[in-house]
Amino acid sequence: MQLDSVDWRSQAACQGEMGNAFYPPLSSERRAIRLARERRAKQVCASCGVQTACLEQALDNGERYGIWGGLTDLERKHLSAS
Repeated sequence: MQLDSVDWRSQAACQGEMGNAFYPPLSSERRAIRLARERRAKQVCASCGVQTACLEQALDNGERYGIWGGLTDLERKHLSAS
């Protein structure tokens, strides 16, 4: 089933306050805090029915920040390079 960007976003598990875990704060964060935040976000992604559509959106649009489709910006960059 193909979902357009509006459809999949309305079905995403990261809606609401949980969305804060998907982006770093404006100020710097310690490594342990960042890793814990990313782990929480990835757990949400793992249970999300539209994870693939989210990741495709991020890759297609060159999203540079945040966790999309269960991958960090660095992980997406490595995936795109391979």
